[in-house]
Amino acid sequence: MTAPLLRIPPFPNARGQSLAQPDPNMELRLSDEEVDQISYALARAKVGGTYWGGQPALPPSPYILTRLTDSNVRADIFSKLRRDLPVVSWSCSASKSSRGGTARHYLVRGTLDPWHLVNGAVEVFVEADDELALIAAIAGVPVTCVGSGRFASLSTANARAVCDSIRRWAVNGLRYTNPFTGAPLTVIEAIELCSFWRKLIDSNRDISAAVGFAFWKRPTVAPLLWGGMSGPPFVSKPRSCAAGDKVAIWKSRTNPATLAKLEASVADLLEVEDGFIRSTGLGADCVPPLSIIVDRLGVYFDPTRPSELELAIQEGNFSADIRDRAKQLRALIVELGVSKYGAGTAPINRSAFARHLLVPGQVEDDRSVICGGGAVSTNLELLRRVRDSNPDAYIIYKPHPDVEAGHRTGAIPDELCLTLAQSIVRSSSISSLIDMVDEVHVNTSLAGFEALLRGKKVTTYGVPFYAGWGLTHDFGLIPRRRTARRTIDELVAATLLLYPRYLDPVTGLPCPPEILIQRLAEGATGRKSGPVIQLRRLQGRVNLAISKILAR
Repeated sequence: MTAPLLRIPPFPNARGQSLAQPDPNMELRLSDEEVDQISYALARAKVGGTYWGGQPALPPSPYILTRLTDSNVRADIFSKLRRDLPVVSWSCSASKSSRGGTARHYLVRGTLDPWHLVNGAVEVFVEADDELALIAAIAGVPVTCVGSGRFASLSTANARAVCDSIRRWAVNGLRYTNPFTGAPLTVIEAIELCSFWRKLIDSNRDISAAVGFAFWKRPTVAPLLWGGMSGPPFVSKPRSCAAGDKVAIWKSRTNPATLAKLEASVADLLEVEDGFIRSTGLGADCVPPLSIIVDRLGVYFDPTRPSELELAIQEGNFSADIRDRAKQLRALIVELGVSKYGAGTAPINRSAFARHLLVPGQVEDDRSVICGGGAVSTNLELLRRVRDSNPDAYIIYKPHPDVEAGHRTGAIPDELCLTLAQSIVRSSSISSLIDMVDEVHVNTSLAGFEALLRGKKVTTYGVPFYAGWGLTHDFGLIPRRRTARRTIDELVAATLLLYPRYLDPVTGLPCPPEILIQRLAEGATGRKSGPVIQLRRLQGRVNLAISKILAR
């Protein structure tokens, strides 16, 4: 069966999915103008065919592009080509791309990106049954089709032939389905989804190595760092780096000697960290993340230098559409009670006190505290500052789940904690607590951002990424770079729509945040509680028991 023009890239570890299914009863009566819009959308997004394929080095434009399997036909065509132009011949006989040929004849092999190949071509010679003919015609490159086949009419190079080919091979006889929901898609919506995947793949093509990624993270991170036909190459120690090399690195999990070597090298480091909507379990328990961030400037929790997130918030190029989408996303998160480590809310009864304050604890040696905590480096110091500033408030303290699990530092003995807070809450979800209280006071905790989503007053004592934009009351030293004033929906647009990458735990495909949020609310995790997770949880319980014995 002939593959449809629009298809899902073969992301690592993804379940078998199809974007377009044959349906002989599907016939849309589209006008030429509507088909032109489809053609324009395809050309703008550069999707169709193997758009995830390799992008080999090519001669400077202009050149002639050929893909012909019959050697006799190929020889005949070559004898008639212009001698003043180089020729790029694409062969699919090899599994990997490689460069061959002569100074005027470039031979490229393997699964390649057809849009990359036609970009500099001034003419394409191809067999009449090859989808490259349609892609070249959509891109506006003259096509000569050899033999008979479904695209033979494109040799005439007129708009009617292009429209008819799009109708026949990308519209009629095909039913497009959303791989995440099973809902019908229009052709334009299918193009937009392919465009989403293409942008992700293109952003990863220059990554030469991925360092510091634990083995249990790699299956879910791999699709989000996949650069098409290659990568990401997970290594513990990268080879010697050259200028221009791009290395994705999880710094907190990289060997110090390796990290020092990389930071002293000429390579560009791309910081990778957990996303803001992560999973239904703890990273400390070896539950892999379902979202990550990849930052080429810095990292969002380090206020001493710019990050891609800070730049996006500061520049504020938010269209009306993305602001509206952010508003709807925020409403969905609040409705479903989604937070970084899970979903769900349950009403909590309040005491008779007028003002309830929530103080979330953090992991004290976490990089966000070290980089952005400023004068506040411990949970006890945070509690003292909140109490000093709010002597009459009812303060609720929620320990960090990684600390409670016995994996990380930051525990406060209960008797000491209760000299500053009225209660310690462990079992209730952070979303439920935020819903119940009047204000949230944080050092750099993500709980402050989650409180902003829910319309709560937020006071920061360190410098989290969401401080300094006019939405919080800040005691920390805000960088002078942060001069813009943003609405909550603009902050959400930058933080949850533009910055992170998300993976659907059901299909294994990169997905928009709305899909992951819905999956988490439904309880889908995409992983089993295997021996590594169980062992890690047992280790945490042992560590916690030992720490309690030593504290006596």
